[in-house]
Amino acid sequence: KLELKERIGHIASVLENHLDPDFRVAAKQITMALPPPLDPSKTDDDFGDFIFAPLGEFVVRHGLSKRHLKLSLRTLKQLAMRFSMEDSLRYFINEFPEATFAELNKWSKDKNYHVRRLVSEGTRPRLPWSVRLTTNIHRPLELLNILHADPTRYVTRSVANHLNDIAKTDPTVVIGILKRWRKLEQQRSDELDWITAHALRTLVKRGNPSAMEVLGYRVQPRIAVSPIKLTMDSIAPGETIQFQFELTAARDERLMVDYVIDFVKANGKTTGKVFKIKQLELAKGQTQTITKRHPLRADATTFTLYPGKHWITLQINGQRYSSVAFTLTRSV
Repeated sequence: KLELKERIGHIASVLENHLDPDFRVAAKQITMALPPPLDPSKTDDDFGDFIFAPLGEFVVRHGLSKRHLKLSLRTLKQLAMRFSMEDSLRYFINEFPEATFAELNKWSKDKNYHVRRLVSEGTRPRLPWSVRLTTNIHRPLELLNILHADPTRYVTRSVANHLNDIAKTDPTVVIGILKRWRKLEQQRSDELDWITAHALRTLVKRGNPSAMEVLGYRVQPRIAVSPIKLTMDSIAPGETIQFQFELTAARDERLMVDYVIDFVKANGKTTGKVFKIKQLELAKGQTQTITKRHPLRADATTFTLYPGKHWITLQINGQRYSSVAFTLTRSV
């Protein structure tokens, strides 16, 4: 049984037995065999079909050379209108950064939104199943400055994800960019609000004060937070823990209410994971009771539960408040 990347590579190898050994001819065979591009009238949720991925792999294997660079990029552009080519594009960025970035600058203004989206997606610093870029993570920012004003959510989502990647290592740069885009007023206010929230999601989970302020939340809200009440303090995997607490505002406040669970790991230590509750506005003197249920799934494939004392801590506008412990009675 082959994994996804292995399947893509295997199909590319089979294609080598059927396409012309001269890459110039093979590239023409590929483009002539392509179906019509994905529906250009859509604005989102039109990812394409993975069956085109091996064609991108073929281009990398046989077109990654100075001689074929222009032809290879033209071919990837055509393929991108049927399926995203970020994995294949990254090899050309690493091998020929100047020429490839010059072409990407043109693509950032292309009429096809799949091509524009590739400019951001292909230059993201973190793509788990793709080759790592050797260029500076700040290099694509000039392209994002163009793409942040795109009218298509498929493109702006990639821009936001791209900034979120950068924020994990350079939050100051990302916050500065978002502030500058706000001043430029090249994007609709509501869409830029969405980009900003999506781009800062990791920093928000970390409680980054600057990210909170950009989103319009006071870092030190004047609120009273009650102790957390649990419906049960001992629970088994597969059951759901429920907790409740009250918030009272001493002045008008916008609040982002999250909670952190410190899970026990296999070595007995704990690791915290942030979960969302809600965003709300409280008027001065207003009290709100919040109830939350959290299922502790026994069948999770990406996370293993271990017995021991766990903690739930409220995180409001990035600050930690009340905590309460519960015991997980047995491991999965």
